[in-house]
Parts: sequence; structure tokens; C-alpha cells
Amino acid sequence: MARRVDGWRKLAGSAWGPPMDPQFYGDLELDAGELLSYIEEVRRGIGAHITMTHLVGRAVAHGLAAVPELRVRLARGREHERESADVFFIVTTEGGQELTGVKVRGADRKSAVEIAREVSRRCAAIETGSDPELGRGKALLTRLPPGMLRVALHLGAWLTSDLNLDLSRLGMPRQAFGGAMITSVGMWGVSRAYSPLAHYYRVPLLVLVGAVRKMPAVAGDEVVVRPMLTVTATFDHRYVDGFHAAQFAQAIRSYCEAPARFEPALRSGAEDTGKPSEREEAGS
Repeated sequence: MARRVDGWRKLAGSAWGPPMDPQFYGDLELDAGELLSYIEEVRRGIGAHITMTHLVGRAVAHGLAAVPELRVRLARGREHERESADVFFIVTTEGGQELTGVKVRGADRKSAVEIAREVSRRCAAIETGSDPELGRGKALLTRLPPGMLRVALHLGAWLTSDLNLDLSRLGMPRQAFGGAMITSVGMWGVSRAYSPLAHYYRVPLLVLVGAVRKMPAVAGDEVVVRPMLTVTATFDHRYVDGFHAAQFAQAIRSYCEAPARFEPALRSGAEDTGKPSEREEAGS
């Protein structure tokens, strides 16, 4: 028996047609030891709940700042420099049934703790419909039939990204997805995955964070067991070539090898915003 297409399948059918976009993929194998140590230090020291996704998102912001060629938007045959290194975090709602997301502005100028708290606060607002940016727009899109949804996605991207208009009052914020997107597949126990870029994202890359797993690694002349993390990325070839992707990967690696070097000194006694939600745990 046929059923109405709904949820993510409805959105995907409205977003994509036959594969024609110029995308290429890459992955980065990282020793997650320093990342895990920093997460433990933050949770023990100030009680803040940060996850691997928050740290990698902060690393992505560092990469955008380090490679200015990526910090651009394309519109009407021209290249425009972005105002800041903004990162869009794709997360699940409570219960893990739907996807939503939050754009963190100037993520390269914020600590991983600040990013984690902002994502948690904004996601809670989206779920209650009180978020000033995506709450109203998400509610409107869910009510549109697939044909109209496709048109709305194209029109919204053209108005808010190509024309750079701020239509937040209509639920369509300017540059809604920032300069890069990030999400976790590690929450499902998946260590490596890739994802396509939709036309309405208007971003140069999409990053997926895999599950940390113990793997053999070479340390000097010895083989040792280390916690390893795979980070994969989908690049839009209109923005990025192999040279820029390699520079970006190096910036990501530099941050992940020593996150504490890029973060402010931790001060004990600070209070967190509350217990971690199921959504936050999913980003670990």
C-alpha cells in the first residue's frame, strides 16, 4: 500500500534531482586521544557538556579562518567574501526522529564550550518554535506539498544566499547555513560516512564526524592501539580545489592534535546550563 512521502524523504525529494553537482570527497584519520582528554578535562573542570562534534565543529571554524579561499560565497557569477566563519551544526531533535540545526556565527572566535551551550540553547528554542531564525521557517516548510517545497527551497536560497537578504521575520535568515556544515554519524555507531550537498545549502563543504574506535596505529617504530576518529568531508568543487582542501585538512589536524592550545584556559567553579539532553549525547 502506498503511503504519503513525509519527513526527511519529502525534503530530500524536493532538494535533489539527478546527480549533476560538482562534488568531491575526502577523509581524515585522526588520533582522538587529545580530543578525548580535553572533553574529560572540560567536563571534570567546569562541568560543561561538550562532545566530539562540538570540538570538530570548532576545528572546522579554525579551518575556515586559516584558509580564506574557503570563506566565500558564490552568487550570480561573482565571489563574495563572507563576513565571518559561521558553522551550521546539524543535530537530531529529542528522540532522534527528526533533524534540525543551528548556525553558530563567528565560531572561530568562540570557545568549544560557548559553541556547545549555544547549540543546546538554540535547539531547545527551535523545538518549541521560539527560535527567531529557523523555528518559523521549519514549521512552514513541513506544511508544504513536495512540489511547492521544491520551489520554496530554491526561492529561499536565491533570496537569502544569492541576494543576501535577511528575511528572518519570515523564517528565512540570511546565509542560513553559514560557511560550512557539520553533523555526527558517530551517534549511530558509524565510523565513516559521506553525505551529498543540497543545492540550497550554498556552502563549500559538509563535514561528518564518525565514531571513535580503538585501532592499531604507528607511533615511532611501534604499532600501538589508539582511539581513532574519522572525519569525512564533501566539497563543492565550484568553491574548493584539491590544494585548498589539503590546507583545510591540515588546519583541522592541527586543532585536533592539540585542542587546548586553541581554547581559553579553563576556570574551575563555572556552572553549566544544565544536564546534557539526549540530543547533546547524540553528538558525542
